[in-house]
Amino acid sequence: MTRVIHTGDTHIGYQQYNSPERRRDFLSAFRSVAEDAIDDDVDAVIHAGDLFHDRRPNLVDLQGTVEILRDLEEADVPFLAVVGNHEGKRDAQWLDLFSDLGLAIRLGAEPYMLDDVALYGLDFVPRSRRENLEYEFDPVPDEADHAALVSHGLFEPFPHADWDTERLLTEATVEFDAVLLGDNHHPDTAELEGTWVTYCGSTERASASEREDRGYNLVEFEPGEEPAIRRRGIKATREFVFVDVDLAEGEGVDRVQERVHQHDLEDAVVIVTVEGEGRPITPAAVEELALDRGALVARVNDRRELPDEDADVSVSFANPDDAVRKRVRELGLSDAARELDRTVRNDDLADANVRERVERRVRELLEDDDTAFEPAPNREPDDADTTAVAAREGETDADLEESASAADGDADDDDASAGKDDATDPSPADSEAGSESGSTPSADSEYASLGDFE
Repeated sequence: MTRVIHTGDTHIGYQQYNSPERRRDFLSAFRSVAEDAIDDDVDAVIHAGDLFHDRRPNLVDLQGTVEILRDLEEADVPFLAVVGNHEGKRDAQWLDLFSDLGLAIRLGAEPYMLDDVALYGLDFVPRSRRENLEYEFDPVPDEADHAALVSHGLFEPFPHADWDTERLLTEATVEFDAVLLGDNHHPDTAELEGTWVTYCGSTERASASEREDRGYNLVEFEPGEEPAIRRRGIKATREFVFVDVDLAEGEGVDRVQERVHQHDLEDAVVIVTVEGEGRPITPAAVEELALDRGALVARVNDRRELPDEDADVSVSFANPDDAVRKRVRELGLSDAARELDRTVRNDDLADANVRERVERRVRELLEDDDTAFEPAPNREPDDADTTAVAAREGETDADLEESASAADGDADDDDASAGKDDATDPSPADSEAGSESGSTPSADSEYASLGDFE
């Protein structure tokens, strides 16, 4: 019998709620899975994508991941994986690096034999590229009793699916006994066309909607029998306390705080959800109470549709273009810095080209004058000030900051799409990443993972 741990969506490096402790939690959860694998002496750990939350994990997260993979390697437990949408790069993948180090095996169209099980891999493929995708895999070796596919995406027949599983199973050149999946953070299993299709779920809660205990699948392949899939929980993950409050008419923040007081919140992430009727509440007051009682993080979700106030409120906004230009003038920037500011805020320049244009121009300016970026003396606005292209109308400061943080990830997505063949071979089709550096994938994006990262 061959026994494997099927895990995925570890999202190492995700600093949820902007909390460094939560960032460490995601690495710790992956470590727990590896420790279980070693303690139980399983034959392999199979990872179904999104090892990292970002295609640019920081050094600390990389070091921690390498340490865990090295522990598996020293225990003679192979780490087999595919590339998910969050970590995918346009060329070489992190899995390729780990493979070069002897710490991982990237699954693909060629079977990897684990005892008598032939394992294949299919990296995440963007929805726009699936129509012409040919599910061609190398033949199953004669000595194999089972064949299993590992992949990443939102597959039917599960909720939010956008990938035709029946087509995959029908057109695949290999008859699979099991399909081990990642991307959907909610664990689930179904039988389709005689094949077991299963999601292992995420190893840490990446959103408040993930209320089930976190865990992974233990899959057993016995010759002559169907694969057996069992769910196993992870012993030590961050506690989430969900406080659901249904307010009656006339009730308000006092009732919400009373419900919060009923829970032990020490070191927990506290999610307070308010529904029903009642008076308006101030989320900050509830969150402050939870933090005072030892919570690591507290969030309030008020889902009520409160009636409008009787009084009409009129709100007007200053012209954002004028506000940006005024602030830039007040900063006393040098001519070089002002030029770069105009470049970054130029709507005619594609986001994908901003970084390259700025880096090239900085080098040119410094080569001409190493003092180019020293602050300039105060001066009156010039023609360049009045003609500069400002931020998009109607965006708040927070919106602008979010757009700036997302631009870097969008650039890589564009580059990746442009540089990638309309792949027919599942293995070399390097995955397109859907998560931006520090930003959130849209729920209806073709790159979006399940799990509304909060």
